[in-house]
Amino acid sequence: MADNYLENRYNEVFGTKKVTKRIGHTLDELLLKNRSTRGYHKPYVVTSDQLTQIVAVNTRIGSGCNRQVLRFKLVTKDTGSEKVLANIKMGAALPELHLPFEGTEPEAFIIVCSTVGDDKLALIDLGMSLEAMSLRAVEMGLNTLIVGAFNKANIKDAFSLAYDPLAVLCVGKGAEKFQLVPIHEKESHAYYRKDGSHFVPKVVLEDLVI
Repeated sequence: MADNYLENRYNEVFGTKKVTKRIGHTLDELLLKNRSTRGYHKPYVVTSDQLTQIVAVNTRIGSGCNRQVLRFKLVTKDTGSEKVLANIKMGAALPELHLPFEGTEPEAFIIVCSTVGDDKLALIDLGMSLEAMSLRAVEMGLNTLIVGAFNKANIKDAFSLAYDPLAVLCVGKGAEKFQLVPIHEKESHAYYRKDGSHFVPKVVLEDLVI
């Protein structure tokens, strides 16, 4: 039998095969890279345009009752990042480390506000928005940290916000190493650091499904 007979015969019957290359990352790849990052490369400056690209995902994601109540304040190194940094807390589970380390602080932020406060549907929207924006940032080669521990009154006053802030998303070029650690549901969920890496426990699938 001639070499490649079956392949040639297939092409005669069905046409020449076309191999489609996958462009971009799979969802699994993005999810693995999407880790809460508390240390960033200072030389890399996140621009307002990049933050706008990240916020743009909110024009396409779901929204409870389609109310679309979230609003976003973009803050860069040149537009008041120091005012955000002074009013947020990072790494609460590792208080002895006083994160972020000096010289690795984030310098770009997205302050997420709600036009209706923190009602149930707004909080559902908030979760979807923060995850979608984080995934977009990872797709762009950046990293994020979702911050819920911050001085809301100070942030609102510092930027003259018309609405109450619900969360702050830090954005930058990550300078940390991560490793996921499979655990069972009754084991400790606390993240920890060892030998320069940040370890994140994740409950295994068989313990999640009921």
